[in-house]
Amino acid sequence: MIREASRFTFYVFMMFITFEGPEGSGKTSQIPQLADFLREQGHVALTTREPGGTPIGDQIRDCLHDVNNTAMAAAAELLLYSASRAQLAAEVIRPALAAGKIVICDRYADSTLAYQGYGRQLDLNALRAITQFATGGLNPDLTLFLDLEVEAGLARRRQGGEEMNRLDLETVSFHRRVRQGYHALMQAEPSRWVCVDANRPKAVIQADLRRIVLERLQDIRFLIG
Repeated sequence: MIREASRFTFYVFMMFITFEGPEGSGKTSQIPQLADFLREQGHVALTTREPGGTPIGDQIRDCLHDVNNTAMAAAAELLLYSASRAQLAAEVIRPALAAGKIVICDRYADSTLAYQGYGRQLDLNALRAITQFATGGLNPDLTLFLDLEVEAGLARRRQGGEEMNRLDLETVSFHRRVRQGYHALMQAEPSRWVCVDANRPKAVIQADLRRIVLERLQDIRFLIG
């Protein structure tokens, strides 16, 4: 990215990276390690998450993940996720990118297309319009998809003793539709997505993630010159 100031032009290597994946894919544990590595390389890296990432968004997250909210309509779920995303984009992501930071977000708009679109089977065109409004058209530069079979991911969640949220408790068929949706999204936009096999040792996955991100940063340097 290039920013101009008075008579001088200087270069800022900002990047918006998102992580996506089925439940139990391990993205939440991989993100801090990647951010620490980028900081060691001299970059300023910020991590955040969806839903949440802001005081307002965290309140929405609590509502969305509450297992007692079984009566939540699919449309209400969609709009709550979008409200959290709108706040995160305005309060955290855009300012960080403007300051020349690398932003790494645990889930973003693709989650809505996968979970509420393919999973809940809501209209994809309507979801895209709502997402465009919520984010102001802010799209990731790179999306890393940690891929894992649905049953394996759910088993990891249970065995790891993690608190199960409302979506974790959905049917296996729901989660299969979500994973199929992610693969459809990757096929539609292959230049943005990179699929990483999450059924491997954590250190091996982390090495792949570091390599992929460094290659993308190198591409930015090459394009800028």
